[in-house]
Amino acid sequence: MSKEKRFTEKDVQHYQYGLTMVIVDNVTGVHYLQTWQPQGVGLTPLLDENGEVFIEKP
Repeated sequence: MSKEKRFTEKDVQHYQYGLTMVIVDNVTGVHYLQTWQPQGVGLTPLLDENGEVFIEKP
């Protein structure tokens, strides 16, 4: 099993009662937007200008 991290935090923004992060899957290159708030957590893939899942090529 590889010791490399599967996910990397690309951008993190803190708010008074929450947190927003862009997370990158290092295996697939897919970018995800994750939000944390007292009411719950959300996770969704980021989309490019054509509405396709944003994938960063290595």
